Amino acid sequence: MASRITELVLDCTDPERLAAFWCEVLGYEVIDREDVLVEIAPSDRRTTMLFLKNSDTKLQKLRLHIDVRATDRSQDEELERLLELGATRADIGQGDDVSWYTLHDPEGNEFCLLSGRVEP
Repeated sequence: MASRITELVLDCTDPERLAAFWCEVLGYEVIDREDVLVEIAPSDRRTTMLFLKNSDTKLQKLRLHIDVRATDRSQDEELERLLELGATRADIGQGDDVSWYTLHDPEGNEFCLLSGRVEP
């Protein structure tokens, strides 16, 4: 028997704001809310994201990050949507000849928008 990832936990200063951003990015919904956390999930609730309030400031590049792909539009169209939601472009030394965009979420956490589409 093996394990599977059930939650991704991200420390942040504003769980509500970050959960709202990722709900819009991924099409998830809030499934739990407490004093110091907000949890979001897809409709099947298979893997959730939990945003945990922490007053520490992010100081360096994350060692683990999230990769996303568009489901219903081109990579460039999805990039524009993510930027409108509050993502910002990130330069972590990836160069100009890569097939993905490196971005920051509203709290500065890195994530990548990969090329190609996937099923929703």
